[in-house]
Amino acid sequence: MDSIIFDLDGTIWDPTETVVGGWNQVINSYNGAANEITIQDLQGIMGLPVPEVGRKLFPDTGEAIRERIMSECCEMECHVLGQQGGRLYPQAEEVLQALAAKYKLFIVSNCQSGYIEAFYEYHQLQKYFTDYEHPGSTGLSKGENIRLVMDRNHLTAPVYVGDTEGDRKASEFAGIPFVYAGYGFGEVSRYDYVIDRLAGLLDLF
Repeated sequence: MDSIIFDLDGTIWDPTETVVGGWNQVINSYNGAANEITIQDLQGIMGLPVPEVGRKLFPDTGEAIRERIMSECCEMECHVLGQQGGRLYPQAEEVLQALAAKYKLFIVSNCQSGYIEAFYEYHQLQKYFTDYEHPGSTGLSKGENIRLVMDRNHLTAPVYVGDTEGDRKASEFAGIPFVYAGYGFGEVSRYDYVIDRLAGLLDLF
C-alpha cells in the first residue's frame, strides 16, 4: 500500500449540525416551496451527488426551484463550514498526522466546489493531504475521480476509506480495496477491511 484516499463526510468529520441551520435558512426563503430538513435528513443523503440529494430531500418541489434551492444551499453550506467547521471524529488530526508520516493521503468526496476547501479553511488539516478531487470540479463520478487522483499522483496501491455503499462501489470501480468506516452514516454490502473508529486505521495500517 502506498497511499490512502479518504471520503470526507462520515469518515473524517460530521458536518450536519453546522449545515442544517444554513440549509433551512435558504429553504425558508422560498416560502413553503420546500420543507425544512433535519440533521437525520442530512445524514441520510451523505455521500450522494448533489442532484440526487435534491431529488431525495425535495421530491415534491419543481425541478427548476429545486435546482435553485440546492445551488443556494451548497453555497451557504461552504460559507458556514468555512466559518464554523464541522465535528471532527475523535483523534482526527493525530490519526492523519501519523498516517501522513507513512503514506500519501488524499480526499475524494461527492461534493461541490468549495466544500473541501471549507473543511481545510476551518480545521487547517490540508498539510496532511497531497491532493483532492470532487465532481464540482470534474463533473465525474466518485469512482472516476478516484481513478483521476490515482493517475495524477502515480499511485499504484491505494486504499479508499468511506462509509457508504456508494463509496464501496466507487472503490470497486477504481479497482482498489475498500475500508468501511463503520462509525459513519451508511451501511455497505461488503468490504475488504472495517474500522469502528477513525483511529482504527492506525491498527490496520
